[in-house]
Amino acid sequence: MIIVTGAAGFIGSCLVQKLNNEGHFKDIIVVDDFYKDYKDKNLDNKFVREWIHRDIFLKWFEKFGKRMECVFHLGARTDTTEKDVAIFDKLNLNYSKAIWKICTKYQVPLIYASSAATYGLGEHGYKDTHSIVKKLKPLNPYGQSKNDFDQWVLNQKETPPYWAGLKFFNVYGPNEYHKKRMASVIFHTLKQIQKTGKMKLFRSHNPEFKDGEQKRDFIYVKDVVNICYFLYKNQRTSGLLNIGTGKARTFIDLVSNTFKAMDLEPKISFIDTPEDIRDTYQYFTEADVKKLRKIGYDTPFYSLEDGIKDYVKEYLINEKIF
Repeated sequence: MIIVTGAAGFIGSCLVQKLNNEGHFKDIIVVDDFYKDYKDKNLDNKFVREWIHRDIFLKWFEKFGKRMECVFHLGARTDTTEKDVAIFDKLNLNYSKAIWKICTKYQVPLIYASSAATYGLGEHGYKDTHSIVKKLKPLNPYGQSKNDFDQWVLNQKETPPYWAGLKFFNVYGPNEYHKKRMASVIFHTLKQIQKTGKMKLFRSHNPEFKDGEQKRDFIYVKDVVNICYFLYKNQRTSGLLNIGTGKARTFIDLVSNTFKAMDLEPKISFIDTPEDIRDTYQYFTEADVKKLRKIGYDTPFYSLEDGIKDYVKEYLINEKIF
């Protein structure tokens, strides 16, 4: 059986659909907060074997772990504006340690979500080499919690038979409707266009970047789940892996293509970046994906243009679930 934690969330629910598409129906165990924060639409029309609330999952996993084939641990607190370190210690660090230990005990492969937020300002570049992990300086407690777990993992002598820590860059796509402020700029652009006919982007507060020319590595969620499935089927070298396209694009590119997908001419203005995220704002990210390619993943990524077009026309306009 295959476990997916965070299964009702953005990437997790898309992964469940990918598994269904590949013929997995009665062997998927989904784990999430199915009470307080349940994203009620994301698992609609998906086939799973069992639903387990995250609060009882660890005891269940301890009992049935030897029957599991693989764990995709995608569940986490992902709010980059949250300042309470204790929440991240509980949900992102200690919970992940417990899953790792059970996977190690029963020798179950583990694929877990790290984050490009671990790279901070990119002072040490964006290479997924293990040697730089202890040098990284994330800009917020969320990124710190992810880097803390990566460091802990790299110090473990006993490990699952295969593990991969996925450093997700800026993922966008269907099933992020519940994320509110943390949803992608594409999501917010469409909502603003529908409401006002235009889009307001964050002004640059860094003299090295013009307004709207802040650059990120944006990756479509369909690429992300394709990579996840590839790793499940091809368990080669364990380690940390960047999950991005390897090509940074500007926010103006992002927004202009959203207008285009809606058959509209761009109307873009700028506002100050909110003070609560201004000092921790990443102006540039770009994944080094050589390691991913080296282990055999050779599928072309969606271009930003094609990814946005698919997202907007096939899903976002009608709030359709993947």
